[in-house]
Amino acid sequence: MSVAERGPAVARTVSPPVSARRPSPSPARAVVVIAPFSLTIALGLWGIRRQNTLWGDESVTYQLAHRDLAQIWHTAQHVDLVHALYYALMHEIFGLFGGGLLTLRLPSVLAMSVAASGVGLLGLRLAGPRAGLLAGLVFALLPQVQKYAQEGRSYAMVCALVTWATYALVAAVPHRARWRWAVYGSAMLLACLLHEFAVLALVAHGVTLAVSRVPRPVLTAWTATAAGVVAGLLPLAIRSAGQSGQVSWISGPVRLRYFLVVAVVGVVCARAPLATRGPVRLSALAVPILVLPGLLLLIASLAKPLFVDRYVLYGNIGIALLLGAWLDHFRRLWRSSRTAWIAAAAVLAALVPPSLALRTPQSRSNDVTAIGAAVREEGRPGDGLLYLPGRQRILTAANSQDTRLLTDLALAQDPVASNTLAGVELPAQVIAARMLEFDRIVVVRAAGAHSSTDPQEEAKTSTLRRHFHEYETTHVNGARVTIYLRDHDPSPKAGPASDSPGAHLGAMK
Repeated sequence: MSVAERGPAVARTVSPPVSARRPSPSPARAVVVIAPFSLTIALGLWGIRRQNTLWGDESVTYQLAHRDLAQIWHTAQHVDLVHALYYALMHEIFGLFGGGLLTLRLPSVLAMSVAASGVGLLGLRLAGPRAGLLAGLVFALLPQVQKYAQEGRSYAMVCALVTWATYALVAAVPHRARWRWAVYGSAMLLACLLHEFAVLALVAHGVTLAVSRVPRPVLTAWTATAAGVVAGLLPLAIRSAGQSGQVSWISGPVRLRYFLVVAVVGVVCARAPLATRGPVRLSALAVPILVLPGLLLLIASLAKPLFVDRYVLYGNIGIALLLGAWLDHFRRLWRSSRTAWIAAAAVLAALVPPSLALRTPQSRSNDVTAIGAAVREEGRPGDGLLYLPGRQRILTAANSQDTRLLTDLALAQDPVASNTLAGVELPAQVIAARMLEFDRIVVVRAAGAHSSTDPQEEAKTSTLRRHFHEYETTHVNGARVTIYLRDHDPSPKAGPASDSPGAHLGAMK
């Protein structure tokens, strides 16, 4: 037999190993990426406008992102420094695509969809393609994920960055290539710069590596990378510490029940014999990132209340991985039974009511659109306007038409000119005197707002109490709008003329 005749036979014997070296899970990988991404996009677009309403924090994003970059920077020196990078990013997005409601929320939808794909790939790498697919789909369906995928705030972006940083960490453990650690560190630093509490995920990653007993060089590489992230975050953390009053509204844990429930469910799932592969076990990764960030915030709250569920939104990575792996385990146990399908249908049915509720204006703590509309409807041209307290001016700032015909009695300098969120108010005596020039005053109070000992706030409340009476109140989501009418008849509650700096002015009217 000639060499030429033997050639094809040799080629046939060599070709199978060549094809075997190709990554066999590539179709599965594509499904694990595309299916969770598509589902999250679909859920994110469903009811994204929430009947064209905004809530207070989104209104802040909307207002600040419409200022130029210099104004954003100057404002951040007074307030909201921790969100300055996000506002700057949204400013650029508004410049490219317009500053409407969809543009405000679509970046969060896209970010959460990218996070869902990352969760799927994490599950695939740690426990196989079925567990990965289920984890990605579970992540998309979680109520908290659906909620913050539709909000114009930084939390979805932080969640996406932490997800992909976690994937980079898992990929770096067996390979130890420097560029992988550079990717991990860059993603974590960017997440921390978008929101400082993302640094708690760094602690969870350290615990994961410790319990996984990875080789010492891996721990050394992670320690160096983590130190770089902390060093990059430190200037922001030091500067923003002076703005701690921004979280003074937190009087106790906010929406703690969700965290406790998913933490317990996650720990229970972790006790099952979940499929795992590679040096990092799925439960060793998922449980710390689910439990530790929230637990650390709760411990810190013993000194100063700091726990808010959205601050540790990325903890949903852990519960999604655990539920996905547990569902895969459950499917293997009940391969020939309808039980698995019945259980899946029951879970989906249970998710329908909260999914519907999340797309209503009432799903948020306030509705600045409704508050502004109430001010516009209740006020008459020429009426006075007061905010109790003054920082609640942001509740009507999204649409200037709502207050265009009213006179803001306490405002000395508007928010844009003063590089603040709510503007600068006049001295207490001047506010009281201006109030007495009006027969009708529209007062906006935030729901649950406490009386302030600030002189300006005391001047507002005392002047209302002594010289006005409540005529009509409209309750809206997150606030109440009250019409006050001036008392012209002498009465004991008005007090002597000397009680108020503007009393003589009131007597002359």
